[in-house]
Amino acid sequence: MFNSTLTEGDAFFCPVDGAIMITASHLPYNRNGLKFFTNAGGLGKPDIKDILERAADIYKQFMVEGLTNLEKQTSTSIKRVDYMSVYTSDLVKAVRRAAGDIEKPLEGFHIVVDAGNGAGGFFAAKVLEPLGAKTSGSQFLEPDGMFPNHIPNPEDKTAMKAIIQAVLDNKADLGIIFDTDVDRSAAVDSTGHELNRNRLIALMSAIVLEEHPGTTIVTDSVTSDGLTTFIEKKLGGKHHRFKRGYKNVIDEAIRLNSIGEESHLAIETSGHGALKENHWLDDGAYLMVKLLNKLASARAAGRGGGSKVLTDLVDGLEEPGFAVELRLKIDQNHSDLKGGSFRDYGEAVLKHLENRVDSDPKLQKAPVNYEGVRVSGSGGWFLLRLSLHDPVLPLNIEAPSREDAVKLGLAVAAATKEFPALDTSALDKFVQAF
Repeated sequence: MFNSTLTEGDAFFCPVDGAIMITASHLPYNRNGLKFFTNAGGLGKPDIKDILERAADIYKQFMVEGLTNLEKQTSTSIKRVDYMSVYTSDLVKAVRRAAGDIEKPLEGFHIVVDAGNGAGGFFAAKVLEPLGAKTSGSQFLEPDGMFPNHIPNPEDKTAMKAIIQAVLDNKADLGIIFDTDVDRSAAVDSTGHELNRNRLIALMSAIVLEEHPGTTIVTDSVTSDGLTTFIEKKLGGKHHRFKRGYKNVIDEAIRLNSIGEESHLAIETSGHGALKENHWLDDGAYLMVKLLNKLASARAAGRGGGSKVLTDLVDGLEEPGFAVELRLKIDQNHSDLKGGSFRDYGEAVLKHLENRVDSDPKLQKAPVNYEGVRVSGSGGWFLLRLSLHDPVLPLNIEAPSREDAVKLGLAVAAATKEFPALDTSALDKFVQAF
C-alpha cells in the first residue's frame, strides 16, 4: 500500500495519492482496523483523528439523496489492478541486484515460508521461486482470518515451533515466518536456531553496519544489554534504545537523521524493522530480502555455507541465561485510584520505584532511558514501564540465572506492595516459586 504511493506507472494508476488497508494484524478476526498511507509514510494518531473529524463534518452536510448519488459515482470509478505483481517484482530485482544481476541467485537454496494463514503466502511463489529457490515444505500460505494452524506472530512460541519443525523436516537452508500483515518477520537457520527478537536485531545491525559503518541503530526499550555490547563493541555502531511502539522507534530514527545523527535502521524486538533505504516502512518482506541479499551475494562470491552466512554475523552476541516478561495490571475500579486515571497511578508506581532504586546501592539506574524505569543489578537488568494502551505495567527481567532474576523481581515487589490497585500476583508467583 505504501509503495503504491511511490511507484511511477500509469497502467497501475500510480503513484496514488493515498492507500488504505484493512487488517487486524495477529489479533482475532473481530479486531480489524484501517491503516492509512501517503507518500510520507503511515499516518499516526493525530492524522487519524483529523481524518475522522473531517469525515464526520462532511457527513453531517450530506442529505440521504446526496449520499446515494455519491455512492453511484464512486462505484463507476473503481478500477481493480494487480499491484501486488509490481511490489513483488521490486523485491525480486533487489536480490538480483545484490548478487550482481544474476537471474536466479538463490538456485540451490531450499527456503520454507510459514505465513500462518496471513497475507505473506505470496513470498514463496512470487519472490523466492523466481529467484531460483526451492520452497517445498512451505506451509499455511492460504489466507484464513480464523488462523486454524497457529497465530501468525514471530513472537509466538507455537508459531516459531512450527517454522522450526518445517525447516528440520524438510532439511531446508532457511525458514522465514511472517506476521499476518507482513510488517513483522523472523527467520530460522538450517539447524533450527531462531533468528528473531535480539538475534534478528543483531543480524540486521550487522548487515546495515557493513553498508553504513558507525551508523546508529534505534531499538525499543526492552532490548538486552548484550545487544548493546554487540552493536557498539563488536560492530562499531551506536545503540540508541528508545520507547516501545514501532512508530516511536521509526520516528526517533527519522528525528536523529534530521539533527545530523545518521541512522539507517529502526527495529523493535517484536520484529518490526524499518530501513532508511526503504523510506522507513516497517516491511517484514523487505527485511527478509536483506537476509536473502546476504545469501545471494555470498553464493555469487563463491562463499557457500547456506544460512551459516547469517548465523556467523551474530556470532559473539551475549544472550541472557534467563528472561521473563510479567504483566502487572492496574484495577481501574479500585478505591486507591481515587477517581484518577490508570496512567497517573502507573506513573506514581514508577516514581516510587525510582526513589527506592536511588537508595539501594546494589541497583543502578540506566544513565539514559526514555521509557519507564530501567535498572541494572545482580548481573542483569529489569525494566518496568507503563503500557502504551492498556492499564498494565509490563515488567521485563533478564539475568544470568533465574536466581539472579528473582533478586531483581524482589526489588520490584518491595516497591510495588504499597500500591493496592496494582495486581502483582504474576510477580509474587515468580519470586515465590524459586
